[in-house]
Amino acid sequence: MRLKKNDTVKIIAGKDKGKIGKIVKIDPETERVIVQGANMVSKTMKKKSQQDKGGIMVVEAPIHVSNVALVSKDKESKIGYKLDNDKKVRYAKKTGEVL
Repeated sequence: MRLKKNDTVKIIAGKDKGKIGKIVKIDPETERVIVQGANMVSKTMKKKSQQDKGGIMVVEAPIHVSNVALVSKDKESKIGYKLDNDKKVRYAKKTGEVL
């Protein structure tokens, strides 16, 4: 997977299409990412202790990586790899910016 934690991405499909946020968590096995402030769902939580309240919590749900695109200099871009002084680096193909 070419996306990394803290990359800024734009959601290109789904109910939150057009939103921009940072990647909080990545699950490489299912190829899904959690984007900060996007794909919010209501989840019912159980009471765990006397002090901890249960109830309905609003949390971020995972999104498939095919539904997000990297944002570099306010443009959506694909990610490529190139050698820079014998070191492999990621770069945005559209802008050429090294990530």
